[in-house]
Amino acid sequence: MSITTTDLKGALPLVARGKVRDLYQVDDNTLLFVATDRISAYDIIMTNGIPNKGKILTQLSEFWFDFLKFPNHLVAKSDEVMSKLPESVQPFRDQLEGRSLLVRKLKLVPLEVIVRGYITGSAWNEYQKSGTVHGEKVPEGMLKSQPFPHPIFTPSTKAEQGEHDENITKAQAAEIVGQSLCDRLEAAAVYLYTKAAERAKENGIIIADTKFEFGLDENDDLVLVDEVLTPDSSRFWSGATYEIGKDQDSYDKQYLRDWLTAQGLKNKEDVAMTEEVAQKTKEKYVEAYEAITGSKWQE
Repeated sequence: MSITTTDLKGALPLVARGKVRDLYQVDDNTLLFVATDRISAYDIIMTNGIPNKGKILTQLSEFWFDFLKFPNHLVAKSDEVMSKLPESVQPFRDQLEGRSLLVRKLKLVPLEVIVRGYITGSAWNEYQKSGTVHGEKVPEGMLKSQPFPHPIFTPSTKAEQGEHDENITKAQAAEIVGQSLCDRLEAAAVYLYTKAAERAKENGIIIADTKFEFGLDENDDLVLVDEVLTPDSSRFWSGATYEIGKDQDSYDKQYLRDWLTAQGLKNKEDVAMTEEVAQKTKEKYVEAYEAITGSKWQE
């Protein structure tokens, strides 16, 4: 069984439903952040979910928050949340347990802060046409899935649900948030990606690219928010079978994307995954969780 939508029957005010997460207001400073089992591909949400996906993503994010030791929005982890919520929310334990975080309300930075270590996806498509990635020149003669000389910051716009994020240049990002903040985002994101990629590589996983999101606290300091380095926000490849010049064995949503493309369903609304696709996708998420954390996934 998968939980694709939560309903707390008014026990807490619903703030928003994102592509994956439902957000509720706990008090003036705190949000309840619930990772459902929804999954999106090409910015479109499937009509059915991946069983326990929200729990896997939540607990993998918790691992990375601990490992990265960068200021983050956590108030309470998934195993502490229910004990900190009011009595009116307790009847909804089955919807929340293992997939919820209590987080600080912050001013969100209106950018998808993407770091790419390898050329793939939309970056590869752009490079083939113009020799650029997000409008920036990169070395000539690169092959598909090849690492860049160093990780690069490639921002995109932060679209509303149902809209598509748009790749932009660093200069365009600076126009949105200001040059100083843009520089700080780049430095923080590249640092975090590099630290995580080194850890993952030791465990047989290549993080080809990832998307971070940041907020600003009352002192305008950067705070890491949302999910972190999960199969939903990153491309995870198998280090054992990695080979430059071809598509890679992945542990992320690429399996679903490939199925949609093969079925002629790319960018189509109201699509339900087959049971096989849902199960295979879950298996890839579990493999990534276990390889990165070194811990067995417990249902």
